[in-house]
Amino acid sequence: MVVAIWVWALGIDFPVIWGLLAFLLNFIPNLGSIISAVPPMLLGYIQFGIGRALLVGAGYGVVNLLFGNIVEPKFMGRKLGLSTLVVFLSLVFWGWVWGPVGILLSVPMTMVVKIALESRPSTHWISILLDSEASLTQEARNNT
Repeated sequence: MVVAIWVWALGIDFPVIWGLLAFLLNFIPNLGSIISAVPPMLLGYIQFGIGRALLVGAGYGVVNLLFGNIVEPKFMGRKLGLSTLVVFLSLVFWGWVWGPVGILLSVPMTMVVKIALESRPSTHWISILLDSEASLTQEARNNT
């Protein structure tokens, strides 16, 4: 949606298509956002020149930077009880271990590890380290 509004504001034709393409390709980690930026950048270059094409690319970069590194990890962590840092580090770790498939499955695999750590009293403290602050304060209230 944000990408479609950005492309529309710059006057590039077919903003809804470019927004939908960005949404669909965003499920492909790292490369999807770059691939989705190429067609509207080319159209911006054809329609208005290099300046507008670079603005389109800058908009895609800002949107992907904000959503991919700040918004998505924060909301994923809040809903799943993982801290934002743990979500980000799990993306990096599982991506390094298994590549693109690991990035797609990083949060579910980290949740499996967290649940496994919670099940044993000797490793419960490690699961607390993975937890978000909201869950920690709630757990502290339950313990008192």
